[in-house]
Amino acid sequence: MEYTWPDFVTECNQCENCELARSRKNVVIYRGSIEAPVMFVGEGPGASEDEQGQPFVGQAGRLLSLLLDAYGFTPKDYHICNIVKCRPPENRVPTKEEARACMPLLAKQIRFAKPKIIVLLGSTAYKYFLTPQEPISKARGIWIEKSKFLIMPTFHPAFILRNNNQRILLWRDIGLVRSKMEELDLISPLHNEPEMPSGRG
Repeated sequence: MEYTWPDFVTECNQCENCELARSRKNVVIYRGSIEAPVMFVGEGPGASEDEQGQPFVGQAGRLLSLLLDAYGFTPKDYHICNIVKCRPPENRVPTKEEARACMPLLAKQIRFAKPKIIVLLGSTAYKYFLTPQEPISKARGIWIEKSKFLIMPTFHPAFILRNNNQRILLWRDIGLVRSKMEELDLISPLHNEPEMPSGRG
């Protein structure tokens, strides 16, 4: 019997594979399109995400949306998710055990989304997804080929909110993603040069 997206959502909602299941309000699965050329992977849900059941809807999510909108992305172009689907208490970093418990679900999610490009937002996603040897500050903005994916690590929008002078680096990295998608005919070319949104998200 075929395993469908509704089956996957049910499995996520019923998951009790780690301690995070005890304190969650909602399982936070995705935002955007189920199938999309680019997948953005963050760390884990925060308070707003836990309330609403969608990833990246808080302050960091608004900054990410501003950047994606400025580069002409629409929800059909992306699938946004996290390393873990339940909020860690007090927004702490997910533990290795929590990430390991959730990775099989993320693997299934990737098979449904069928992305060509995966963008790792922040050091937690970078660390648990790739088990790298160097910090994200050195790896960001550089393409990594793994399996059949092109992977780009970059800063998490929440880091940019605390370090606004680094915003240009995240902006450039999203631009590299956009250019690569155009190069691979995954998205229509932009007609006008985008301008980086001002303010603090």
